[in-house]
Amino acid sequence: MSGVPVRKGVVLIMLLLPVLASAHGIDSADQALLDRGGLLSYIWVGAKHMLTGFDHLLFLAGVIFYLKGFRDILLFITIFTLGHCITLIGATYMQIRADEHLVDACIALSVVYKGFENLGGFDKLLKTGSPNLLRMVFIFGLLHGLGLSTRLQSFDLGSDQFLSKILSFNVGVELGQVVALVPIVLLIRVWQKKPSYDAFYRAANFYLVIAGVGLFAYQLYGYLNTQ
Repeated sequence: MSGVPVRKGVVLIMLLLPVLASAHGIDSADQALLDRGGLLSYIWVGAKHMLTGFDHLLFLAGVIFYLKGFRDILLFITIFTLGHCITLIGATYMQIRADEHLVDACIALSVVYKGFENLGGFDKLLKTGSPNLLRMVFIFGLLHGLGLSTRLQSFDLGSDQFLSKILSFNVGVELGQVVALVPIVLLIRVWQKKPSYDAFYRAANFYLVIAGVGLFAYQLYGYLNTQ
């Protein structure tokens, strides 16, 4: 991989960092929609949140890169979904709050981890085998769900139909995840058959690491400036 594409990728990701970091934030329009739209509006906002949650999607793309068969992809995405459902529903229902910047910083590190693993970093640099991927995907799913919970708790949910609102938001998240993952899976599966796939694989995962580091620094900066 030549230096020019690497430099271009770094510049592009740095320019996009504010967008990547804030794209799935909560705005007044979403709150107004939830106030008047009933449970369907929670589904819509949940789907929208996942479709613009680039940190979540970058991690999932990294997982898909590592897998070869569709059955494995389905298994790992299911495990990830189970993890984030547990913390999204549980933390929100029990009103367990975490600092959004710190949670998002940890989610950014999960993106770094996946790109690093895909590039063989554990074997090449740490001289050790990588941890069990299925277990790590579940753990990171729990972490990502906590991030989703912090977003949902940023809304004024009220007390009426509280659990139903949480479940509806979760349904929307799952629908948004499916919609986002279909083109990602198809792109990777099609590209795997091309001679250029190895170069594409290395470049994409290298950029995952860069994006994750940049997002981590961005969120850490946000946390330090709120103290």
